[in-house]
Amino acid sequence: MFVNIIKSYREIVAVCDSELIGKRFEEDNLQLDVKESFFKGELKTREEAIEVMTEMKLEDATFNIIGDRAVKAALEAGVIRPGHVGKIAGISYALILL
Repeated sequence: MFVNIIKSYREIVAVCDSELIGKRFEEDNLQLDVKESFFKGELKTREEAIEVMTEMKLEDATFNIIGDRAVKAALEAGVIRPGHVGKIAGISYALILL
């Protein structure tokens, strides 16, 4: 999966399943746009992504997570809970501001 840390006044951690990069998903009036410019950072293993998310959780980062594997890793890292997960066109996502 890709992990991209965007420096801002508060760091943003974008995590997504690698096969979703560059795709757009729509359902009803909702849209999920997995832009390469935002989500394509470093390619990480599941364990590395969990480690990054765990560390960034302590830094009060915000999180944008897209894809089943990325969401499962975020759950394991304790960044999100099952109730935080949504779906658009069958694609899991979570947006978290800690």
